[in-house]
Amino acid sequence: MKQSLDKQVGCTPAFDYDQAFSRNLGWFTEAEQAQLRGKKAAIAGMGGVGGAHLLTLARLGIGAFHIADFDQFDLPNMNRQAGAMLSTLGQDKTQVMQAMAKDINPELRIEVFPQGVGTGNMDSFLDGVDIYIDSLDFFAFDARRAVFAACYRKGIPAVTAAPLGMGTAVLAFMPGKMSFDAYFQMQGQSEFEQGLRFLLGLAPGRLHMPYLVDPSRVRLDLKKGPSTVMACQLCAGVAATEAVKILLGRGKVVCAPRGMHYDAYRQELKKTWLPGGNRNPLQKIKLAIARRMLGQKFATAGRQHEPA
Repeated sequence: MKQSLDKQVGCTPAFDYDQAFSRNLGWFTEAEQAQLRGKKAAIAGMGGVGGAHLLTLARLGIGAFHIADFDQFDLPNMNRQAGAMLSTLGQDKTQVMQAMAKDINPELRIEVFPQGVGTGNMDSFLDGVDIYIDSLDFFAFDARRAVFAACYRKGIPAVTAAPLGMGTAVLAFMPGKMSFDAYFQMQGQSEFEQGLRFLLGLAPGRLHMPYLVDPSRVRLDLKKGPSTVMACQLCAGVAATEAVKILLGRGKVVCAPRGMHYDAYRQELKKTWLPGGNRNPLQKIKLAIARRMLGQKFATAGRQHEPA
């Protein structure tokens, strides 16, 4: 009767955490749900995957977040980013996503880092954090390496889920195991080489490439590439599942140099294993082939755009 009356007079029912997340129970025990309520996750990047990560983890009932992004929503974000709408264009991504998450759970404790994350605020960003979920722009190589290195030093588990085609490639970096830098070997490399190593390190099986209909849209040299909303949502689901296993200490966590690449378009799952990371001899051959092919393609594209 009370619920019916609320609807009639347009009242907003009082928020109740236990009721709001009661449908999680069964997959989680009441004690585990209480554990999630007390956990804090850090997410750098509130764009394609970051916004989806935040809302997914908020719906799991995780109680606190640190979120970072210096960008504002723009029209090209509309195809995939959870907070990108006509009403939010030009607004700070962190502010929009904070409001959306608190509309799910008004009790959330969210600290916003609207200047992004860097050496100046790294300690604050990771203070008291139980897990880090990587959502930085693909090309933010320096910032990504810095955050993963800080997590490794502080013993914070870190998960990256990359949106590739219509699928996701996932790697977890756990305390005491293989580090991000040891796996990707990006330090001291050019931006082009870092992009190549990051991409092939994430997805050595390259499940997404056979259905790329216009390869000219992939421009590592211009820091541009195609994207889909399906990939972003798959990233959020898989990364949240890994987060739950890590935070609750329940279930096997597969960490680097092992990973997983699931492609929904091809309906294929590949469990990856890259001993030595990008130092692996077979991986070095793949990198050399990709380096030559992409280098030739970019050189040709550059000549096509030279003034007559």
